Amino acid sequence: MLTVDLVFQTLDSLIQGHAALLWGLGTLSLLTFLGSLIAIPLLVVRIPADYFAHIKRHPLRRGGLHPFLQLLSSTLKNLLGLVFVLAGLAMLVLPGQGILTILIGVTLMNFPGKYTLERRLVCKPAVFTVLNRIRRRCGREPLQVSECGPAPRSGCGLENKSP
Repeated sequence: MLTVDLVFQTLDSLIQGHAALLWGLGTLSLLTFLGSLIAIPLLVVRIPADYFAHIKRHPLRRGGLHPFLQLLSSTLKNLLGLVFVLAGLAMLVLPGQGILTILIGVTLMNFPGKYTLERRLVCKPAVFTVLNRIRRRCGREPLQVSECGPAPRSGCGLENKSP
C-alpha cells in the first residue's frame, strides 16, 4: 500500500508543478482536433478526382504570377503543409484524424518523392474509404486510383468501379 500512495503523491506533485503546461497541451490538443474536423473535409474535396489516377504526376501548372509571388505562395503552402504534418503526427497519439491530417500536409508540400508517398497513403484501404466518404458527403466524385506502387505491374484494387 505504501508504494501506491507514493505513486499517487508523485503524480499529484507532477500535476501541480506543471498545471499550466498540462492545460496548454490539453488546449492545443482540443484546438488541433477541432481544426482537423473543419480543415480536412475542406481540403479533401479540393483534390481533383483524377489526382491519383496516374503512375507519374503531371507537371505543375504555373499561373501567370510574378516570380516573387510564386515563391511566396510556395513557401506559405509548404509551411502550412508542415504544420499539418506535425499536427497529424501529434494526432497519432492525441485525439484527431492523424493519418488524414498527415496526408493533407504532404499534399500541400513540395519535395522529391511526394507523389509516390501520397499514392502509398491513399492506397491504404481505410484511408481511401474515408477520403471517398468525405467526398461523397460533399457531393464530389470519388477519387480514382488506377494502380498502387511505383511500377504499373500491381494494382491496389481500389479502382473506381462506378459505371
